[in-house]
Amino acid sequence: MRKRDMYIKPGKYRGMRTKRKRRLPGIIILSVTLITAILFLALWQFRIIEPDKFIYSIIDRVKQPNVIAEDVKEDQKSLNEPDDIIKQGKAELDEQAERKKPTTTNIPEQDTVVNKPAGDTAKNQEGSLEDLGNSVQEASVNSQKPLTEDLINKTSEPVRGIYVSGARAGIDEYMQELIALAENTEVNAMVIDIKNDFGEITYKTELPLAVEIGAGTRYIKDIKKLVEQLKEKDIYLIARIVSFKDPLLAKERKDLSLHDKNGVIFKDKSGDSWVNPYKQEVWDYLIAIGKEAAETGFDEIQFDYIRFSTDVGMKNVNYGAEAKDKSRIDIITEFTKYACDNLKPLGVKVSADVYGTIIRSSVDAEIVGQDYAAMAKYLDFICPMIYPSHYAEGSYGIDYPDRRPYDTILAALKESKLVLEAENNNETTEGEEADIKTTTAKVRPWLQDFTASWVKHHTEYGQEEIRAQIKAVYDAGYTEWILWNGSNNYTEAALVKTN
Repeated sequence: MRKRDMYIKPGKYRGMRTKRKRRLPGIIILSVTLITAILFLALWQFRIIEPDKFIYSIIDRVKQPNVIAEDVKEDQKSLNEPDDIIKQGKAELDEQAERKKPTTTNIPEQDTVVNKPAGDTAKNQEGSLEDLGNSVQEASVNSQKPLTEDLINKTSEPVRGIYVSGARAGIDEYMQELIALAENTEVNAMVIDIKNDFGEITYKTELPLAVEIGAGTRYIKDIKKLVEQLKEKDIYLIARIVSFKDPLLAKERKDLSLHDKNGVIFKDKSGDSWVNPYKQEVWDYLIAIGKEAAETGFDEIQFDYIRFSTDVGMKNVNYGAEAKDKSRIDIITEFTKYACDNLKPLGVKVSADVYGTIIRSSVDAEIVGQDYAAMAKYLDFICPMIYPSHYAEGSYGIDYPDRRPYDTILAALKESKLVLEAENNNETTEGEEADIKTTTAKVRPWLQDFTASWVKHHTEYGQEEIRAQIKAVYDAGYTEWILWNGSNNYTEAALVKTN
C-alpha cells in the first residue's frame, strides 16, 4: 500500500465527530418522546390518568364544570378566581350598585364540573329565532315517543350520586369499581358525561349535526349496554350535557359561535370558544342529544354550563340580532323552559347545574344569565354547585369557607330555601302568562369530594369534611346530593355502608 493511500486529510475525524454531535440531540429527543409515550400509555391503561382530564391538567384548569365546571369545574370543575367574576361582571354590565356581600367563589372557569363541580350558570333566551336547517330539524325531532316502562327507573329513593366522566365510563374494569361502590354504600345514582366540556359526545351517535362536526367518539363503546348494566343494579342514571361551552361546535360552525364586534371568534382565557345561547339551532342540537339519551334509557337529563362565560372578553361579544331586547337571564330561562317542554314528555326528569353564588347575588346572576328561582319554575331538579372552596373569604360571615364545610353548605342551602319559598309566596298577578307557575324544582346540591389546593386557605378533604357536607344537606331540610371529583376517585369511607 502506498503511503498516500494511508494519508487522511486533516479535519476528517473532526468532521465525523461533528456529524455525530449533530445527530445526538435528535436521538435524545426521540428516546425521550418514546419513553414519554410508553409512560403515558401505561398510566392510561392502569386508569391513573384519562384523556379528557389529562388535557385539563396540562392547561392548569384544576377546578370543572364542572360545574364549579366547571368551568369550573376542572380538574375539579374549571373556575375563575373569586374576585375576577366580580370585577369582570361590573365592567361588563356597567354595574352601578355596590355589592352588599362578597359572594363569588374560588371557581376556576366548567362544568364540572366537574365540573365543576363540576359544572354552570347561564340564562336568557330569545323569542324570534332563526329557522332551522333540515339536518338540525331532523335531529331535534328524533324520537318523540315516551320511554317504555322497562327503561324507566322505578326508584323513588332520594338521589345520592357521583359524577363519572365519559372516558372512565368506557372502561369496564373501572365501572365495576364504581358499581361496587354503589352496591356497598348509600350511593344510588351516577351522573355520566354524554356531551363533555370539549363538545364531544362520548359515544357513537348518528345525530346529523354531531356527524357533520365529528362530535361522536368511542369513549363509551356501547352506550346501550352500559345503561342496561347499570339499570340491572338499580342505579339511577343522569345524562350530563355540557351546553353553551362547546369548543368543537364553535370551531366547525362559526355561525353558531360567539364573536366580538369585529367578527373575531371569542375565546376565553383558557383558549376555548363558546356557542351563542341566542341561536335556536344550538338549542335544538342540545335537545336532540337529550332526546337520544332519554331513548337510550337515562332517567334524567342534566344541563351543565347552561350559562354565559364569565371571561372578561365577554364585554366585547356581539350576540347578533336575536339578542335585541333579550337579556342573558331572559335567554337562559327561556332555554330552560324549552328544554323541559321538549324532554319531559319523554318520561325523563330535567335538571340544571347552576353557580351557588347566584342564589344570593344578583350581580353574579346577571353575569352568567342564571336566575335561580326563575329556572326552578320549570326544572324537576336544580343543582347548585355549592362547593365550600368556591366561596370567597367572608361569605356568609365565614372567614375561610373551605375550612368550614358544614357551615358553608348549611348557610347556602338555608338561603336557597328562603329564596325559593319567597318565590312561591309571590301571588301570580292578573294578566301574567298562564305557563308561569310556582317553583316546583327539588334542590339537589353538588358537594365537593376533592381538595382545592389552589385556594390559599384550604383544607385537605377526606371522610370528615365530606360527611360534614352531607350532614349539612340533611340539616337544611334537603335529602339529595351529588359528589364531584374530576378524576372520579371518591372517598368511600365517607359514605354510609349498606352491606
